[in-house]
Amino acid sequence: MSPAHTPPADLRAALTAVLDGAARAWLDQALDEAAAHPGTHGPISVWELRLAEAGRRCGPAHADAARVLVLHAARAGADALTRVYYQGTADERRAVLHALPHLVPGPDALALVEDALRTNDTRLVAAALGPYAARHLDAHQWRHAVLKCLFTGVPVDHVADLARRAAADAELARMLADYAAERTAAGRPVPEDLHRVLALTESEPSAPGPVDPHGKES
Repeated sequence: MSPAHTPPADLRAALTAVLDGAARAWLDQALDEAAAHPGTHGPISVWELRLAEAGRRCGPAHADAARVLVLHAARAGADALTRVYYQGTADERRAVLHALPHLVPGPDALALVEDALRTNDTRLVAAALGPYAARHLDAHQWRHAVLKCLFTGVPVDHVADLARRAAADAELARMLADYAAERTAAGRPVPEDLHRVLALTESEPSAPGPVDPHGKES
């Protein structure tokens, strides 16, 4: 279950089903607080404190989902998400990236995706390439993001809308072929994911379906 691809209501139901009683009580309280006090109060808002607690309260396996739900309950916009991203830990930055398709309809937060793609943190790179990036990265940025996955070993399964965006992309095919040739000349293996994406560039493009607020095509 990916927090970026799952509507918040479904995400909350799934998370509630796996948390123990104490964690569920903490989550309910955190979401109620965020909904009641969505703005910034003093140097830091109460819901931002809950983001820092999520790993300890809900466990590392469920922290991303809990943080996304807190951000959604707080109705965090691009400005708030930008503040949390740049002031937060790597875990909190990842949650912001997962939350983008649920909270920012336009390209206002694209700088956060671009920042994550410049890092060598593979978990941030993977989180950056969700539905928000699929909608808003231009062709040049998106191609280089795919190459970044191949360079760093991030599985291309993390690239949202990969098949549609790669279809009939001759420039991406050229870049992939060049990279494969470089690897071969250096006596290094060519990633299997490269062959997979290269095959997608040979397919015909399909028209995208309507995109819902949660970044899914119908």
